[in-house]
Amino acid sequence: MPNPRAAKVSERIHEIVASLVTTRLKDPRLDMVTITDVRVSGDLQHATIFYTVYGGAKKLAEAGRGLASAKGFLRSQVGQQLGLRLTPSLEFVADEDALVAARFRDQQIAKAAEGAEWAAGEDPYRNDDEVSEDLIDATDSVADDELVDAGDSVSDDDSSDDSVADDLSDDDAARA
Repeated sequence: MPNPRAAKVSERIHEIVASLVTTRLKDPRLDMVTITDVRVSGDLQHATIFYTVYGGAKKLAEAGRGLASAKGFLRSQVGQQLGLRLTPSLEFVADEDALVAARFRDQQIAKAAEGAEWAAGEDPYRNDDEVSEDLIDATDSVADDELVDAGDSVSDDDSSDDSVADDLSDDDAARA
């Protein structure tokens, strides 16, 4: 069973580093970096941070160099925000598993989309010049039905008022 404290520290380091990479670091090499996972050793002395980047192998290598140059700043911020006695050392590793899984999912989606057709046709939006007379007639008949229903509900309310008045007069007759 994994150490629950290590899991909490790992999650917290993930939050801190991801936030710092997106908000505080201004290095252009880190524009599209995503922190995918953090694993902490059982003694909390070493943290391996897995990352991916949108782009090819060149972008991945540039992001690795950018994270390596920001390692000192990130470690000091992690230490300040965690409040542990000893700050874990940080190691950045490109997350190849996530990249392979994403490529595989992309291939599956492309294969499924090869013979697919649009559900509502190629142009699912109605154009103003294509409004048909059937649509106008349908809206008119709906409006007429609503007027008839409104008239029925008024007459139903009148009959319920009569029955209440009858019930009251029966009670008065019983008391007399």
